[in-house]
Amino acid sequence: MQIRSYDKIEVKIYETREEMGFHAAADAASCIKRLLEDRKEITCMFAAAPSQNEFLEALAEYPDIDWSRINACHMDEYIGFEIGDPRSFNGYLSGKIFGKVPFKSVNLINGKNDSQKECIRYEKLLREHQLDIIFLGIGENGHIAFNDPDNAGFQDTCWMKVVELDAACRRQQVNDGCFPSFDEVPQYALTATIPCLMGGSHLFCMVPGERKAAAVSRTLTGPIDEKCPASIMRGHENVVMYLDDKSAEDL
Repeated sequence: MQIRSYDKIEVKIYETREEMGFHAAADAASCIKRLLEDRKEITCMFAAAPSQNEFLEALAEYPDIDWSRINACHMDEYIGFEIGDPRSFNGYLSGKIFGKVPFKSVNLINGKNDSQKECIRYEKLLREHQLDIIFLGIGENGHIAFNDPDNAGFQDTCWMKVVELDAACRRQQVNDGCFPSFDEVPQYALTATIPCLMGGSHLFCMVPGERKAAAVSRTLTGPIDEKCPASIMRGHENVVMYLDDKSAEDL
């Protein structure tokens, strides 16, 4: 393992994505347990993407976590997909972790609901809970959640909004094997905004794979601006980024 620092981000680099996922889960479990020593309950927000597979698998199996004191939520969802749709992010997370451990509550975004009303409902829920830990990744275009460069707002005042996904983001969904063709990837989604994500007390960012190398380099070494939304993390006080050798190759 290598450890580096880029502004306020601590970066840990492992040889394989399996190692990355295991050690990220171990660090996350330690953070969860530490927070629960002083709090009756905490809230964790999760990203849904194949880049999170190894991490979520390891975290779901990690021993001695009191899940009954943890509220779960997620950060984005396709418009038009109902709860449980296998193509949805709520469906992905239910299969990877939400349905595997006994959370105190699991709060799902329903993409089938009226979009504006669902944004209002979910934002109200998020604001009523302190976002203690956010587990996220970085897109090939540098997005976090579905805040693509064309719609990212560092100064957004809302916590949830409707966005149109850019072509690079939609192509990534095909590259990741989530959809068989570009035309089948939804064009619109609901997403937690950047101020919402940056309001999390602790951020754990897992970014494996060679297709993420350019975005990782821009995030850590390029300008901090909305052209690479993930770059905003360099100003957060508690961020750890986990990479494998392939995603770190441009650093």
